[in-house]
Amino acid sequence: MSVVIIGTLDTKAEEIGFARDVLEAQGVDVHVVDAGVMGEPGFEPETTASEVADAAGTTLEHLREEADRGEAIEAMGDGAAEVAQRLHDEGVLDGVLGLGGSGNTSIATAAMRALPVGVPKVMVSTMASGDTEPYVGSRDVTMMYSVADIEGLNQLSRRIISNAALAMVGMVSNDPDVDVEERPTIAMTMFGVTTPCVQAARERLEDMGYEAIVFHATGTGGRAMESLVEEGVVDGVLDVTTTEWADELVGGVLSAGPDRLEAAGDEGIPQVVSTGALDMVNFGPRDSVPEEFEGRQFHVHNPQVTLMRTTPEENAELGEIISEKLNDATGPTALVLPLEGVSAIDVEGEDFYDPEADAALFDALRSSLEDDVELLEMETDINDEAFAAKLAETLDGYMREAGRAP
Repeated sequence: MSVVIIGTLDTKAEEIGFARDVLEAQGVDVHVVDAGVMGEPGFEPETTASEVADAAGTTLEHLREEADRGEAIEAMGDGAAEVAQRLHDEGVLDGVLGLGGSGNTSIATAAMRALPVGVPKVMVSTMASGDTEPYVGSRDVTMMYSVADIEGLNQLSRRIISNAALAMVGMVSNDPDVDVEERPTIAMTMFGVTTPCVQAARERLEDMGYEAIVFHATGTGGRAMESLVEEGVVDGVLDVTTTEWADELVGGVLSAGPDRLEAAGDEGIPQVVSTGALDMVNFGPRDSVPEEFEGRQFHVHNPQVTLMRTTPEENAELGEIISEKLNDATGPTALVLPLEGVSAIDVEGEDFYDPEADAALFDALRSSLEDDVELLEMETDINDEAFAAKLAETLDGYMREAGRAP
């Protein structure tokens, strides 16, 4: 068992040394990576700060001469990521532990995000009680709030650092003994308003012999799915819920970025896509919605989530964007349209029922898709069981043609 600790030994050597001692007392080998820039390390690490800088394509001398904190943090984060990947590839990294303030949190979590999902990652941070998305991203990073600043050892910091180190010991030393059945893996996307569809499609696919991994289409969920597709973890994609593109286009809070809907096409794996929840843009509490959207149609999903109906003009643009992404796919691709509603609240009698807006979306898709993309249409809403069955059967057909079926 080997744990890598990433930290700035010019400022946090005492605390990092304490974490090292706790780990070693439990029989764990420790490899310390020094990410400090301005001062000398409090003790000799296994990987020096100079080596980390070199891994980032720069030098420690240059970073010291520039004395630019932002540049230094970015460079050491890049270097730490390279070092962590190398150590993992060499089989000497079973888990990674970090501790520090905003600077070292940025550096250590950059390294953590570079590692595969499933590798234990624990970050003790002064930043863990706020917005952790920049640090966690789409990876399984465990954030532990340090409560007090990480500055010297005291009764509080010793207990918290010990807890983090012992948690890491538990992660790296215990085999969960989970039976893993090798089955083709399907990635799926879901939102609350597309849940019945995804549940029914998942159950049908699992009955066919596939394993399904469902991602919540909240921005990070879409990015996580795309990254796992790129890593080769996924054999096929059932992208029911493409709502993150509405947030990317209009300015909602759940965007997955401009690369969403590209990974499956780039990797050439079978994908079946639909238009789930493209009727909505996501915001936080109602009073957090930007003033520019006043006068639009809203649905308060809960006190923390406010949904805004997309307009015909926005839907037409979304249709063109999605068509462009699917047209570029190198593998078998289908788009399946639910003509009677793209979400649970986009059906007759519900708040977002708007046939004109849906028609603008569907017309743009029809006119923009190239012949290589199979276009299927059904006179149902997205949560109809027959629609879910069509999605699953279409993907299964592609998987069989590609030799990826069970």
